[in-house]
Amino acid sequence: MKPASENRIHQLFEVSVWLKGAHALIECIGGILLYLVTTDTIVTWVNMFTQEELVEDPNDFIAGHLSRMAGEFSVASKEFYAFYLFSHGLIKLLLVVGLLRGKLWSYPASLAALGAFIVYQLYRYSYTHSPGLLVLTVFDVVVMVLIWQEWRMVRRHRQA
Repeated sequence: MKPASENRIHQLFEVSVWLKGAHALIECIGGILLYLVTTDTIVTWVNMFTQEELVEDPNDFIAGHLSRMAGEFSVASKEFYAFYLFSHGLIKLLLVVGLLRGKLWSYPASLAALGAFIVYQLYRYSYTHSPGLLVLTVFDVVVMVLIWQEWRMVRRHRQA
């Protein structure tokens, strides 16, 4: 019988892995959609969403920034982001399946992949200063700690 603390860690582990899986699925879908949508369509959508705000306040920081970004969004950038989202999501989905099935290979593989993603996210943060990247990085660190704890428990119980 597992101690109560192990059960809580396991429950937190499962919730965090399911959340990672949901995020990975959203990334895969987003990557596919981004690949299928043209850059002209993206510009049209952004202009449609920001037009009213820019009419009301031509100096609106967010609307103006989004409008400029969409106008400068190249086909090569779109294809890179589509590939990045899809591949990033697919890797995480495969790792999530392995973790939820208790496959031993998935624990170190997940730690390595999340570690690499964290390094990349921090690198990107150094350029973008996006708070979203920091939130994602903190969540990834928490998930890594839970994966590490779960891996230790799984190995200990398999040895017993």
